Amino acid sequence: MVIPVHDVNPANRTPWVTYALIAANVLVFLSTPGTAGSVTGESGLAQLCHLQAFLDRYAAVPQELIHHQLPRLVPTGDVGVGTGGPGCVIGPPDYDKSPALSVFTALFLHGGWLHLLGNMLFLLIFGNNIEDRMGHIRFALFYVACGYAATYGFALANSDSGDPLIGASGAVAGVLGAYLVLFPKARVWVLVPFLIFLPLRLPAWMVLGFWFALQAVYSSGEGVSDAGTVAYAAHIVGFLAGMLIAWPLRPGTPPPPEPRGLLWGRRARPGQ
Repeated sequence: MVIPVHDVNPANRTPWVTYALIAANVLVFLSTPGTAGSVTGESGLAQLCHLQAFLDRYAAVPQELIHHQLPRLVPTGDVGVGTGGPGCVIGPPDYDKSPALSVFTALFLHGGWLHLLGNMLFLLIFGNNIEDRMGHIRFALFYVACGYAATYGFALANSDSGDPLIGASGAVAGVLGAYLVLFPKARVWVLVPFLIFLPLRLPAWMVLGFWFALQAVYSSGEGVSDAGTVAYAAHIVGFLAGMLIAWPLRPGTPPPPEPRGLLWGRRARPGQ
């Protein structure tokens, strides 16, 4: 897998939405129970029970999204002692969960530092140009739309799964798909692992095309030890959704005008 570090594709306005999304993801991760940044003073088991309860409430679950089957008993976050020893207590939920809303909240949850940093790296490198092309508000809506498409696409293919689905990967994949459509010839500096990490400057179509091909291979279960731990199918759906939405803005078409009153963060161009 190549690691992108920079693209040679300057933007005309400050990507405030991209920065805000990155900040929100980091802050949510640091406040999530069980993460390295969560300082609660809980023991290992107590923290695990708290995390299970947190994910049950805020993560997207395919079974809930497709069949609207909400569980009658959920982890409460408390630790109890049963016949088998200490464990997490389950009981009736004390909240009303909206499966559709859980898709949005799940976009800001991550399972670890590598999961978070990988997504944020791709968003930082490729998101600014998509935001520049679409405008701040449209980019925010585009990001969420790709996240929803990716999550529901995966849920349809795994409708009986009760495992929580978390992460910004589907939305970020949409950003990559849009970048492939809008800036296929832009140059991207990447690190290629070959004995050592070799820096290469490659065209975006090659970098992103290779990334998409890997997701397709992994989604089939080839080349990975456990394809079920990563929702590769969600990456594919998000990528295709991003391409489809960005298609009307491909090179040769004028960028959409920024709504009046929403020109904050835009840099003045020569002659302006």
